[in-house]
Amino acid sequence: MNLTSENQFISETNGRSLSIKREDLLHPTVSGNKFRKLKYNLIQAREDGFETLLTFGGAYSNHIAATAAAGQLEGFKTIGVIRGEELGVNLAKTLESNPTLAFAYECGMKFHFISREEYREKDEVHFRGSITKTFNNPFIIPEGGTNDLAIKGCEEILTEDDTCFDYICCPIGTTGTISGIINSLKPHQKALGFPALKGDWVADEVRKYAKNEQWEIIADYHFGGYAKVNGDLVSFINEFHAEHQVLLDPIYTGKMLYGISELMKGGYFRENSRILAVHTGGLQGIAGMNIQLAKKGLPLIH
Repeated sequence: MNLTSENQFISETNGRSLSIKREDLLHPTVSGNKFRKLKYNLIQAREDGFETLLTFGGAYSNHIAATAAAGQLEGFKTIGVIRGEELGVNLAKTLESNPTLAFAYECGMKFHFISREEYREKDEVHFRGSITKTFNNPFIIPEGGTNDLAIKGCEEILTEDDTCFDYICCPIGTTGTISGIINSLKPHQKALGFPALKGDWVADEVRKYAKNEQWEIIADYHFGGYAKVNGDLVSFINEFHAEHQVLLDPIYTGKMLYGISELMKGGYFRENSRILAVHTGGLQGIAGMNIQLAKKGLPLIH
């Protein structure tokens, strides 16, 4: 299935215009970059005769939710290897308090909970061999979905209608989405990546897949690291939603749009440039984030 998202104009600041590519509206349950990443993986799995998809993620993973939904839609069994063995001690209690895993469970996903120590070894040969044997040779999709097939899907995000933009902005998790975008840039365009995680590893990871040098990593807006938020970010997300009727997730797109806003105010973008921000979805994670925000006494995302 080939789907194309629409662009929504947001604002103009100091002669620089900002629009959003609404990848979040691609599909009701397999939205945004997860749709793109899974597309060719599922095609390959079917062509190779696999009946089961197995992948990895944390307790609130967009990728886990999307894989479960896509598997149900396309007739695959799904298995999620979940970080945190304590979550499996009382599954019913976990599902009551975790909207992401509850959704995946409703889609038919089976869970395999492992310790954080084991999870760090998930890409090791011995671990993959054990998993393959235990679950009778499933089609394995990496954490976050990033592989060559995922990047092929993400290369379809930009279309000919997007050639008018000078900058393409994208949040970064496992680098697959921005790598696909980089590979489909026109010569006059530049990609800006906004990591949701701390660390200097991002650029090296992008270089594994990117086919040109028309990109830059903007690493100043991770808000302390993956899944870290504060009141300023929540306020920005809520104000953005109220003004533009676009809801942003707090892990990826919220941080990216906050960063873009700051860069526009600071004159980073050249005069009369056109900026396109890719909304990569992930809205299912808001319910889980609001649970955490409530525990901390912070405002909720709405």
